[in-house]
Amino acid sequence: MAKQKIIVDGTDIRVDAKGYISLTDLAKRSARSEPKFLIRSWFKNKNTLEFLEAWEEQHNDNFKVAQMLTFKNEATKNSTDPSLIEYAKLTNAIGLLAKAGRYGGTYAHSDIALNFCYWVSPKFQVYLLKEF
Repeated sequence: MAKQKIIVDGTDIRVDAKGYISLTDLAKRSARSEPKFLIRSWFKNKNTLEFLEAWEEQHNDNFKVAQMLTFKNEATKNSTDPSLIEYAKLTNAIGLLAKAGRYGGTYAHSDIALNFCYWVSPKFQVYLLKEF
């Protein structure tokens, strides 16, 4: 199945074959900064990491909780730049997918995408909710 897209408030948002929503496309909607920097800022946030941990515990029987604790301690330090790819490898997370390259980007389960939207723009989150 090829990637699909949804249109949210006039913005094209890619959805992958698993139904994961492109955070990269959602971040492009914000004028605050480059998408990758906006996603990194959200991902480095303590509340985000706690949300991701709780989500994974509910949806992923293979989630490595002990490794998540280690990751959270490192990721929230000012001197670090946490990697979504490393996060997924270390914790066996399934809610976020990061793909490098020309057709890459960061994709997330719809629950996590909504959390990201709320962090970026609560108003845009309402539009995304309407699509689902």
